[in-house]
Amino acid sequence: MANAARPRPDMPAPQPVESTKVNDVSSDGKRAARLFGVSSEAGDQVFKFAMLLCGLAVLATLGLIVYELVLRSGPSWHAFGFKFFAARDWDPVNEKFGALPFVYGTLVSSLLALIIAVPLSIGVAVFTTEMCPPLLRGPLSFFVELLAAIPSVVYGLWAIFVMVPILSNYVEPFLSRTLGWTGFFVGPPYGISMLAAGIILAIMIVPIISSIAREVLMVVPQHQREAALALGATRWEMIRVGVLRNARAGIMGGIILGLGRALGETMAVTMVIGNRPEIAKSLFAPGYTMASVLANEFSEATGDLNLAALIEIGLALFLVTIVVNALARFLVWTVTRGQPSRSNA
Repeated sequence: MANAARPRPDMPAPQPVESTKVNDVSSDGKRAARLFGVSSEAGDQVFKFAMLLCGLAVLATLGLIVYELVLRSGPSWHAFGFKFFAARDWDPVNEKFGALPFVYGTLVSSLLALIIAVPLSIGVAVFTTEMCPPLLRGPLSFFVELLAAIPSVVYGLWAIFVMVPILSNYVEPFLSRTLGWTGFFVGPPYGISMLAAGIILAIMIVPIISSIAREVLMVVPQHQREAALALGATRWEMIRVGVLRNARAGIMGGIILGLGRALGETMAVTMVIGNRPEIAKSLFAPGYTMASVLANEFSEATGDLNLAALIEIGLALFLVTIVVNALARFLVWTVTRGQPSRSNA
């Protein structure tokens, strides 16, 4: 039996399978390189150069956008300087232009959207990662993220035909009776107002904030949850101390990213905000945003100074959006740092 198990001298020695596969792949690559008339090293260099061109193309496009905006807004810079963003008058006939009403409308509508959307978004993220049943987690996350795929004009149409009547008939009269003493809810309840713009923006940024918050919560180490529960913490205490506290920088990054979306939103806000360049304390009053004035007046502007003023508004909005998104990405990175999500979340 021992002789039968011993290999015969005339039998060839077994070859490593992995080495054979590697050699086959290497020979296939060399064969393909010879077929196209290039060496493998030259192919790597061509691929590296092509990818470098792709990256530089993005940077070149960004640089060309900034260059064109700065060049076209030059007459407005020379005529008004930085006072352009502190003046209130917007009179194309007399060539008096001030962007303060548009800056005010953009900030108020965006901050109102954050006040409404942040608690809802964090609640959705916490529920889907910590408390949601496994069978419901996938569909719920899908439908929340589906809100981000709806075109903004569809949001605007829904707001005009559904949300605005509800606001004018029920919500705004109730707010006027109960909170009118604050001065933020006074005036005729037309529905088309800064409040409507803030609500529609809140609906649009909920999927952005909730999806980022969910990803940040999923990279919090599982042992922190288990340690909090082992020390006798309730589920709420575990989420508040062991999860939310460790993910607060990333959640703040998601909030700022949602703010960047709210600052640049155009069509839905234009359809419900009223488009009147004024500064009013009441949220029932109409307003104007920087993106809305570009959408409404750019095609009708005739004078060079009017066009330059609109382009200067676009430049300011562009720069603010870049800064806000960069800050948001940095805050998210401080928490995730490229870590994979929990497989069970």
